[in-house]
Amino acid sequence: MVRLPWVLLGCTLPVVNSNVISALGAVLSHGEVRGQLARLNATVGGRLYTAIPWELPCFSEYNGESVTPDEDACAAIQANYTSPFERTQHFGTYMISQWSTCQAKRPAGECLLNVSNPEDPAAFTGVDCELGDIPSYYIDVQYPTDVQAAIAFSKLTGIQLSVKNKGHDYKGRSGGKGTLALWVAHLNSISHDELFVPEGCTTSYDALTIGPGANTEDIFEYVDSINRTFIGGYHQTIGAGGGYFLGGGHSVLSPVYGLAADRVVQVKVVTPEGLYLVANECQNSDLFFSLRGGGGSAFGVVFESTHRLEPQVTLQVASIGFTGHSNTSNLAQWYSLLVNETYKWGTEGWGGHITGPALIYVTPLLSNAEANASMQATADFALSQGGTAVVEEMPSYLAFFSKYVPTAEVAVGTEITLGTRLISSELFNTTDGRAVIAKTIENVLSFTSPYVVVGTPFLYDYTPGSTSVTPAWYDSLWHLGLHGSWAWNSTAEYIADQYTAISQHIQTFRDITPGSGAYFNEGDVYEPNHTDAYWGSNYAKLLSVKQK
Repeated sequence: MVRLPWVLLGCTLPVVNSNVISALGAVLSHGEVRGQLARLNATVGGRLYTAIPWELPCFSEYNGESVTPDEDACAAIQANYTSPFERTQHFGTYMISQWSTCQAKRPAGECLLNVSNPEDPAAFTGVDCELGDIPSYYIDVQYPTDVQAAIAFSKLTGIQLSVKNKGHDYKGRSGGKGTLALWVAHLNSISHDELFVPEGCTTSYDALTIGPGANTEDIFEYVDSINRTFIGGYHQTIGAGGGYFLGGGHSVLSPVYGLAADRVVQVKVVTPEGLYLVANECQNSDLFFSLRGGGGSAFGVVFESTHRLEPQVTLQVASIGFTGHSNTSNLAQWYSLLVNETYKWGTEGWGGHITGPALIYVTPLLSNAEANASMQATADFALSQGGTAVVEEMPSYLAFFSKYVPTAEVAVGTEITLGTRLISSELFNTTDGRAVIAKTIENVLSFTSPYVVVGTPFLYDYTPGSTSVTPAWYDSLWHLGLHGSWAWNSTAEYIADQYTAISQHIQTFRDITPGSGAYFNEGDVYEPNHTDAYWGSNYAKLLSVKQK
């Protein structure tokens, strides 16, 4: 396999002019590059665009030149600044805002509003809006030939490629100043085949075929209408057929039904050498293995993926917490209680999220009476702290998702950094191990409260070697995360300190979990030995596939 340079360019490198045609590594003159851009635009049917920051209409200066603000457009942006749906409609923005900026130049090198108050004039009055780390150009991709044309252009000009979907990107891999981006968000088809047979195979599956840009909420509504369940992410606008499953993809249903990567039975993809291939267990099986957890667009640009479905399931839902009544002392008690309950909950199929002094869990395996008994001690503690506790039965995943997720999903427009660690089931299964976890959590509470995703495939019948994520996923009960954040006007030094602090604090969880791993899509930017953390024993095979 010919290797294409998918790695993104640094945001401090120069551009030619206001049209931001990158001169980086180009093997042609600037005029020749412009000519090639014109030919590329003709090849893709006029769907090659110059990228601009979404927030630009609010500013009077762009990349050092005067521009005229558009008050009506600015007002619309301000009104929808924290809407994930609105952000998916615009190329020049991300759900996590720092990835549209050049962080090394902050508070310059950006074009952001104040997410806490988008109408705050201090963010845009007399401020130079800069392209930051947003790619220079993008193709609104509709066909495999669009990607093939972009690859040919990249090889000819030396301009590198990036791939952007819905903008749910914690690590900034879908940006890159000076790159030509492939925007796949509008590849959003959804279709069902209850007897889907992967090409060249004989086994059939009840399956859903989706484009990379199909929103999770749209998918959940579609499968609910046909009495099915799709294993997907915890946000309304995740592109479930893109980087989500390519990096592994956890769900609150993963403890029973597996990661998103486990559910995929076929992928259609344009590879870095420009081939449009079908990958499944029966053909291009090494590529299929690599796409199921290898991460991002490392092995190609996905056009569609087919995922196994489950029948519609009845869920027991627990929503328990004492938000507004927490302090360091009762948080430590709370986490200790949760740690002590976790192994039992794992055997009962519970999955969900712990956000400081609150949890939302679901299980398809228990009756309502069993669920209430399982959560009794946790409910009692929350109530004793002035909190609330609800354990209810819901008829489908969509019913749960619609009620609980829109108010609980991660906010967009913010700037955050993450560090994560998979906490092994072995540690939860001993008194000493549980004490170590609880103490390690207590030690970080003065800095931040861990955000815990209970989305590891603990009960899933996993076939070793079938996916390329680290095998640690299948022997863990928690995917624990720490996060740091900052404001739109923070300095580069403060931002760097946040990245460093998160890396240092998550190290304490690495120390108690030797041999475990982390989540590729939500890892520490300074993750040590990242190949082992993200892929473990699968890395050698991934590397060999990449080098073909």
